[in-house]
Amino acid sequence: MTESIVVPCAHCATLNRIPNDKRVAQPQCGSCKKQIFIDAVFDLDSATFRQQSKGDVPLLVDVWASWCGPCRQFAPIFSEAAKQLSTQCRFGKLDSEAHPALSGELGVRSIPSLILFRNGKEIARQSGALPLVRLLDWLKHNGVDN
Repeated sequence: MTESIVVPCAHCATLNRIPNDKRVAQPQCGSCKKQIFIDAVFDLDSATFRQQSKGDVPLLVDVWASWCGPCRQFAPIFSEAAKQLSTQCRFGKLDSEAHPALSGELGVRSIPSLILFRNGKEIARQSGALPLVRLLDWLKHNGVDN
């Protein structure tokens, strides 16, 4: 692993460089002073997506809609994964109804869709909801260690 990593703050999206061995020590953002790593899901929009997808720590995006039953059923599983992997992966939700242009740009054809990004590039994609064990296995298979 590298000596330091670049991570966008979940609150203000400022890019922060932190020593890799300090990621579990709850580092604070240099700009807003809040914890960089959170054990919760955060909302994404067209403005924040670009900045949040950058960095060395992967961002898993759940593209969903409020009318989608499987999306609503998957939400607690996604939240639990965010709790378990809070320093290894960041978890963002993108409402496809509120942000149809970005959903289209990302090539989303069905929801829920999971898209994993690292350093601003898509590295994996999964359509449909997964049980927690399969989600964690899928993330591990795609380079997210827990």
